[in-house]
Amino acid sequence: MDNFLDSQELKVLIPAILGIICVLGFAGNITAMGVLLNNALKGKLTLINALILNLTLADSLVLVFVVPFKTAALTRAGWTLGWFVCKTCDWFLQSCMAAKSFTVAIMAKSCYRYVRNPSKQVSIDQKAILTVLLFVWLLACLVSAPHGLFAGLQGQGDGLACVQAVPPSARDAMAVYVKASPLVAFCAPLGFALLYFWRAYGRCRRRGSKTQNLRTQIRSRRLTIMLFGLTVAAATMWLPQWVAWVWSQHAAESGGRLPPRLFTLSAQLLMFSISLADPVIVLALSEEFRDGCADLWRHLTFRKRPPPKSKPGPHAPTAPKSPCPRPETSAHPPPRGPDGGPAEQPKPEEAPGPGPAEPGSPANKDGMVLPDLEQFWHERETGPLADENDPIPWEHQDQAEVKP
Repeated sequence: MDNFLDSQELKVLIPAILGIICVLGFAGNITAMGVLLNNALKGKLTLINALILNLTLADSLVLVFVVPFKTAALTRAGWTLGWFVCKTCDWFLQSCMAAKSFTVAIMAKSCYRYVRNPSKQVSIDQKAILTVLLFVWLLACLVSAPHGLFAGLQGQGDGLACVQAVPPSARDAMAVYVKASPLVAFCAPLGFALLYFWRAYGRCRRRGSKTQNLRTQIRSRRLTIMLFGLTVAAATMWLPQWVAWVWSQHAAESGGRLPPRLFTLSAQLLMFSISLADPVIVLALSEEFRDGCADLWRHLTFRKRPPPKSKPGPHAPTAPKSPCPRPETSAHPPPRGPDGGPAEQPKPEEAPGPGPAEPGSPANKDGMVLPDLEQFWHERETGPLADENDPIPWEHQDQAEVKP
């Protein structure tokens, strides 16, 4: 159990560190849970997502119901939190940690199944997912039962202390539990998970022959690396706490030397830091999770998704619209009169305005007017042209044959 901190510096430093871990870790885990629940409402609830959600739930429970009581126990002389908290605090902590360990093991198996056959999603119905999660938590609570069964209050000095009081009739069973508990709750699940993640990563490194297989391979590799990072972080940051616990149990049984106080405090800080590291690893290594965070933020702030950028195509030209040329700068030849001379220019107020665009004219499409086509339609509307400049001589030839 936790002991009172004698150093005045540690009384300030340790609660400050635990407070930062608690606030930041809770915010990160709540965000992760919101993203996963939002995906579940959209019909994207797979077994792997449900297991990640279970990890974030266990981390949140540790930060809310364990860390504050541990901080209070470290800053006060004697145990002042009551009998119920003494019986349940360590048991609840070890249950959450064991549930995370078993969850990681199932997650590794599911990840390997997905990598081996990406076309078949590792998804099951909701009843099966709830059954798996319920089995994980029941097993974790049973494995951690001795932590609460033998916890009790004893008089120590002027106050009370929360200690592990093992009766003589249960010492042999407790000795077996001290050796078996690290194997069942730590070594076996995490070793199983590391083995399957290594096999999954080996299959991800094999190159596919098709482009679709390559995309699936990249996605599988990213998923494997993210889950592998969660497993490595849990194993390395939880190991010192197990070393300190086994050391203290053997010392209490044989009357030997207890582990150093600084080592015990550092081990507990690392164990609590897992709840902060998990959402950070998921956010850093999962692009899908980052997109889900952005969607959740837009949903909470009632913002619409930004429209996708339009790419230039045959119906979305990028060329600027051609302005109508001024008469004095136009390259059109001046219209000629009946005697072959230049026709009389109309006054500005009598200048004919642009007629309605014909269905086949270029001005009817996207507002673009090409110079050569504009010259063609302008010359047809303003009058007849000379034979050498007539773009449609067959029409004028027919008209000339009809005239007497």
